[in-house]
Amino acid sequence: MRDHAPVNDFVTDDDVRHVVWGIDDIQTISDLTELFGGVESLYIADGHHRAASAVKVGQMRREQRPDYTGDEPFNYFLVALVPDSDLCVMDYNRVVRDLNGLSSEEFIHKIAEKFMVEPCLVNEPYSPTAAHLFGMYLDGAWYKLTAKPGTFDDDNVIERLDVSILQNNLLAPILGIRDPKTDQRIDFVGGIRGLQELERRVASDMAVAFALYPTSVHDVMAVADAGQIMPPKSTWFEPKLRCGLFVYVL
Repeated sequence: MRDHAPVNDFVTDDDVRHVVWGIDDIQTISDLTELFGGVESLYIADGHHRAASAVKVGQMRREQRPDYTGDEPFNYFLVALVPDSDLCVMDYNRVVRDLNGLSSEEFIHKIAEKFMVEPCLVNEPYSPTAAHLFGMYLDGAWYKLTAKPGTFDDDNVIERLDVSILQNNLLAPILGIRDPKTDQRIDFVGGIRGLQELERRVASDMAVAFALYPTSVHDVMAVADAGQIMPPKSTWFEPKLRCGLFVYVL
């Protein structure tokens, strides 16, 4: 297809180049269908909630049209396939609006029950260098948090994720954030925005920020293979397709 002019070829304001070729000959489509037929597994790396919603729409429309053949547009939804080797998984960080009535000293004392807390000697953003390490920005200073042994189940594909460790040992029991999907006191900052964005949010409308180590693609696959679903706001994937570049009309 590269012998033909692309349908789209442009660079977005985030310096990502999008080049799109259209496939319209039957033989190429047949060849691609055959090739993908040999792929053992596909994983939803981002948007499993939207995928589930698309399935529900398809089921609803099937109920409305019991004579459906399976070829109707509502039986399908749009996806983008990316090799795991080409995915860049970035951190997905947290900022919280208040300390749940605690003073900073009380807050750190409670954290120390489940985490080793070390002030950063150089007051620069602390970016975790391995799993189970966390950065915390509080009162204009950065801290390194290390999850203590025994505070999580390393054999459980969900519980061993850093997002779960932080949620189960700090956000829920100390800050009172039981459901991060609905609690208005917590917000999420994609790693592409940098750790300086965490500092900015704490200076403007938040009380504390947490920097996480990126979830690995291996962990995402392990969760899926176990029949589980990733906790909300676990991964930030790059590159992303520009919104509206592809539209699937039902």
